Amino acid sequence: MGQRVVSAFVVSTALIGCAVTSGLAQQAPRAGQLPSPGSSPPRAQPAPAPAPRQPSEAQPQPVTPKPYQPVTVRAPDPIKDPSFDAFRRQIGAAAAKKDRKALAAMVAADFFWMGENGDKADKKRPGIDNLAKAMDLDAKGAPGWDMLAAASNDPTGTPFPDRKDTICAPADPVFEPQALEALAKATGTSEGDWGFPTRAGVEMRAAPQPSAPVVEKLGMHFVLVMPEDTSSSQQSPMLKVVAPSGKTGYVPVEALNPLGSDQVCYTKQATGWKISGFIGGEQQQQ
Repeated sequence: MGQRVVSAFVVSTALIGCAVTSGLAQQAPRAGQLPSPGSSPPRAQPAPAPAPRQPSEAQPQPVTPKPYQPVTVRAPDPIKDPSFDAFRRQIGAAAAKKDRKALAAMVAADFFWMGENGDKADKKRPGIDNLAKAMDLDAKGAPGWDMLAAASNDPTGTPFPDRKDTICAPADPVFEPQALEALAKATGTSEGDWGFPTRAGVEMRAAPQPSAPVVEKLGMHFVLVMPEDTSSSQQSPMLKVVAPSGKTGYVPVEALNPLGSDQVCYTKQATGWKISGFIGGEQQQQ
């Protein structure tokens, strides 16, 4: 099944947390396949969030909002390990201060960076250098630090099959892939056009402002992300979506998760947890 992301979409919330800075709604899906922790088939490497469809004669006309059958989605279970929780807090503290020295001590020497063509990490460089390049920690405005801080808040993880005691976060949500595939087909969309709320009860508003009237509250099901509303500024950190009722509205970018967002990987070593890898980040490749 093709999967997109942001959001991340953080995306999951973890990597979508910086979507306002990085232009969540403006990023197009990246091409290529990435290995998925916990499964042998490759996964499509997506952008952090559903990307708006751009007008083109070669592309179908925008979908007219209408009711659709909800497809239930459930958030993955958190990792139940107090030491992992403590490690994530350490990462968050270093990210908040943009403390590269403190972060370097948390990165494994054999750090890997899995892209569509395999491991892109420079094994001659320290792990922190590869992490910085993968997550754009040294870019103008240092948006990668916000991404890392947001990622440290995600308690989930999926085992990475090729590395012992390694997990990658955010973990994939729990849903029925065939149901989402059927939904996309029935609505004339692609699976990359769909996201899911970070929690039940997310408020969908009538306009792209937090103070706008609430149109509907979203449950834990996939929602259709519409092309960007050009009448509202791209500076507005909200996405236009269609609820299963057929109603349209706006939700904050951080309230909606993408499928297949980039992942930060962690390994539990004898001395404790380490940031051991990153999956994604193709848009930063030079």
